[in-house]
Amino acid sequence: MLISKNKLESILAKECLTYSDLSSKSKVSRITIQKMVNSKVSSRPVTVGKIAKALGVTVQELIEMEAATSNQASKGSEGN
Repeated sequence: MLISKNKLESILAKECLTYSDLSSKSKVSRITIQKMVNSKVSSRPVTVGKIAKALGVTVQELIEMEAATSNQASKGSEGN
């Protein structure tokens, strides 16, 4: 599950929050959040859920749906 940096930063701007503020609200370290959005490190669903809950948005509003969809499609074609 990949968090979209653009989506997250747009929500942070709308809410006037910093990464540190988000870290405090979500109980996820700032370093972990930044690694998830900058390094494209796959995140555990519970971690993404904590971030979404802290921001008052759905998980779908944070994740990169295109990457998830194309990843599922390629997994489905591997078995053929």
